[in-house]
Amino acid sequence: MSHLLWFRSPATDWFEALPLGNGHLGAKVYGRVADERIALNLDDVWSGDGPRTLTVPDGPAVLADVRRLLLEDGDQLAATERTRALQGPLVESYQPLADLVIRSAGEAADYRRSLDLRTGIAAVDYTVDGVRFRRETFVSAPDQVLAWTITADQPGAMTLDLALESQHPILAEVADSTYGVVGRAPSDLTIEYRQSPDPIRYEEGRGIGFGVAVRAFVAGGTVTTSPDGIAVRGADRLTVLVAAASTFAGWQSAPGRDPLEALSAAFSALDSVAVEKLRERHVEDHGALYDRASLELGPVVNLPTDERIEAVAAGGNDPDLVALTFNLGRYLLIASSRPGTQAANLQGIWNQDRRPMWASDWTNNINTQMNYWLADLTGLSECFDPLTDLLEGLASAGAETARILYDAPGWVSHHNSDIWMATWPVGEGGDDPVWAMCATCGVWLTAHLMEHYRFTGDVEFLRERAYPVMAGAAEFVLAMLVEDQDGVLQFIPSTAPEHHFVLPSGAKASVDLTSTYDIWLIRELFANLAEASSVLGLSSELVDRATTAREQLPRIRTAPDGRLLEWPTDWQPSEPQHRHQSHLYGLYPGAEIDPLRTPEWAAAARASLELRTAGAVNGGWTAAWLVALWARLFEPARAVAVIQDYLSRLVSDNLMHRDGDIFQIDANFGMTGCIPELLLQSHTDVIRVLPALPAEWPDGSFRGLRARGGLTFDVAWRDGTLTEAVVRASHAGTYRIALPDGERTVELGAGQHVDLVRPA
Repeated sequence: MSHLLWFRSPATDWFEALPLGNGHLGAKVYGRVADERIALNLDDVWSGDGPRTLTVPDGPAVLADVRRLLLEDGDQLAATERTRALQGPLVESYQPLADLVIRSAGEAADYRRSLDLRTGIAAVDYTVDGVRFRRETFVSAPDQVLAWTITADQPGAMTLDLALESQHPILAEVADSTYGVVGRAPSDLTIEYRQSPDPIRYEEGRGIGFGVAVRAFVAGGTVTTSPDGIAVRGADRLTVLVAAASTFAGWQSAPGRDPLEALSAAFSALDSVAVEKLRERHVEDHGALYDRASLELGPVVNLPTDERIEAVAAGGNDPDLVALTFNLGRYLLIASSRPGTQAANLQGIWNQDRRPMWASDWTNNINTQMNYWLADLTGLSECFDPLTDLLEGLASAGAETARILYDAPGWVSHHNSDIWMATWPVGEGGDDPVWAMCATCGVWLTAHLMEHYRFTGDVEFLRERAYPVMAGAAEFVLAMLVEDQDGVLQFIPSTAPEHHFVLPSGAKASVDLTSTYDIWLIRELFANLAEASSVLGLSSELVDRATTAREQLPRIRTAPDGRLLEWPTDWQPSEPQHRHQSHLYGLYPGAEIDPLRTPEWAAAARASLELRTAGAVNGGWTAAWLVALWARLFEPARAVAVIQDYLSRLVSDNLMHRDGDIFQIDANFGMTGCIPELLLQSHTDVIRVLPALPAEWPDGSFRGLRARGGLTFDVAWRDGTLTEAVVRASHAGTYRIALPDGERTVELGAGQHVDLVRPA
């Protein structure tokens, strides 16, 4: 059952609750009967009271010191510490909104809880005192409301009470038979890893305000609305609608001051809903995205999802659970990233804490990027739009940061950002430069813009949105490159994200001359800029400078034992099994390392990966990255072992990532983006079908996976042998396609398809 999660009991906590969303409004449904709780989030409710000002007074002088310490003194420790002076304020935190609480009487029997990924509907079926009930919950994108319905097989069976609760201070409002609450997020908040005697601060008239409105529609019975909530008595059928809005007015402005305006907007959303068409409109909208692609592996297993996870943890092989994991990731992106919404953050749009781990922000040294690896690949190009919006915001805000800190043109974004578009190294001098001092995060993000063009062929997007952002990043990088004594261009300061090296003295440092990670990123940026310029028919001095500079960058180096170096010197790593594989960026998500085209680099990448993973205990997003890295090296057995370990240790009963009390959605998105690398690769000039098919998946099929160049593939195999392969083109072109039995060259017109392998 690769499109259905189901269970025999309610969720025991927030982690196990079932996720719903429309990109803007998110919900987690516990599925309890007597005391149901639906946790709500709104994508633009964060702490803070508007954009902050970066007040680093002497950024260019600090940069000059760091360059001198590295180029002249060779003092990496002093350089690392000096970069603390470049740190600005910490980021603000994504916030919970409220909980819809539904209380009713009775003990439930014959219970079943489910989430149908094909419809985006969470359901609870149960019996109380001989009456069979069904509850359905969904969040509609067309109508921008959450809907909760309950039906019964006997009339007059519904008696229950509804109310809203929130961790924020709220006030109840009742108007026109509609119940609602207004409140504010904290105007200032201390990030969870910092100590403060007063970490969550509310101030009258400051902070993002919100309003949540609830309206009930019944057949039979009565409805009473009061400041305490909504009371339903003796109804035959009930539909509850929830709408929410905030006073967020964009990252460049302070939020609106009156939360009643947000409540009024929520009321208006309820007024515009045609209840009788609501479910149909939701299912049609959701299906239009979800049905574009799917993965089926092995025989269907009709057991509760939690029991299947337990079986895998006990050593079982359940390919259908892997397919469900893949399909869930697509569902989650549809639910958390839609045109016009915020980009999916570290937890998508689902968060239960006012001080969530790492602020539930955008962490841009891999996590934000991983959230979107699956978008174009699995046919969800519209869901990519919010990432483009985020990049344009970062580029705008980051121009000022580049000027203040580095006296550089273009724009920069470091490793953390929030809804107010923080682009500086965070920490105010108190955070470790090992993560704060990562000045090429924006460079990595721009690679997604070029990839989006490669998948879609959208020249207008490339011209109007992608190229200006890429060009700004290139301007910044070119200004930051300085010659060393050998005439090599060094990007300073440089780090390997979140990984210290150990100096001969035993001290740990993190800032050095250009890391391998930064070399890959800059090489890719300059190549992407040249490719985009060619597509657009542009010629510019910027592209010429970038092309020349690319040849003067440090070369990719290997250690005596054959592995890729992570830093310019073969420093001892502080954590040999570190979670980041940043020096392997050129293998994935980059495309410069390939076993068939660059076998020496591939051998070095394999040696690095074997050393990094030997005896390692992976986290969730690390596991996802490893799947793609092993797939690119044509090592399916190792990739499958990582997936099995992930499903055994790192998911809740609902297959959403969980590592203790940590939830990061990048693991879910990453798995969905990386599993296809075993089945379809298009990062070179040859598209590879089933390049690394695992023996553990002897039978399967996929539909709707995309390849660069505007191609869509439907493929099936049995007993490990390709039995069907169809390719469709959105753009005319000539393509080289490698099948397991050999390579073919195919010429296709726009809208045409060809059967590469016909079913027998």
